[in-house]
Amino acid sequence: MLERIQHTTEYIKNRIGDFVPEVGIILGTGLGGLVAEMEVEKQLMYANIPDFPISTLEFHSGKLIFGKLNGVKVVAMQGRLHYYEGYTMQQITFPVRVMKMLGIKAIFVSNASGSLNPAFKKGDLMVIEDHINLQSQNPLVGRNEPELGPRFPDMSQPYKRDLIDKALDIAAANNIICHKGVYVAVTGPNLETKAEYKYLRIIGGDAVGMSTVPEVIVANHMGLPVFAVSVLTDEGFPETLQPVSVEEMLAVAYEAEPKMTLILKELIAGF
Repeated sequence: MLERIQHTTEYIKNRIGDFVPEVGIILGTGLGGLVAEMEVEKQLMYANIPDFPISTLEFHSGKLIFGKLNGVKVVAMQGRLHYYEGYTMQQITFPVRVMKMLGIKAIFVSNASGSLNPAFKKGDLMVIEDHINLQSQNPLVGRNEPELGPRFPDMSQPYKRDLIDKALDIAAANNIICHKGVYVAVTGPNLETKAEYKYLRIIGGDAVGMSTVPEVIVANHMGLPVFAVSVLTDEGFPETLQPVSVEEMLAVAYEAEPKMTLILKELIAGF
């Protein structure tokens, strides 16, 4: 793995010159609009980067974008990868390792997820303070490379507390409804049954989704501070559960995206 990471990193460096990103950003489903706020300097298609997995979802563009956001040099993944697409956990998290090798000092993650907490409504934002991993694989399974991180990384603070506090302050100052809660990661791609939503709530979940946690585990493995935020695109409340389509969830994500973008812009500017 280390050789592949180094090979991919060198390929990218040869195409971005002396640009050294300070922050990495992973943009989730329906949340790629942050790129419009960037001063873009270079774009690379995933398909053209050696060993880089290609997003198979039609609403994920699959670009690695380099530029400045509020004066900070960033690299943004416009389109993330998911376990349900058939990739291994190592493939899904490969871009995080490459971004670390390119020079990032922190990573900011967004996703679209379903609310489990009746107090958290569709269209609200939720800053992730902790997670529960119910996915069937872990990206750290296999031989450990000491150059990348320790065999048994600590996960007592997977999400940086000072960034959480700052994000909530930014949201409050801009009259944005933004909660703090626990994210449950499942495999997908199907949505959950009534019984499953009930179970996820009982075990402590506030939102459920199919991404984010693998990247967060690897970021912690490599010593990268993490901030993550969910746009709640649907409501998994067993008593009132209604069928929901991907199109409906995307519409909610697009509508809520400017609020998320504002928080991320201000948060990154102060990093």
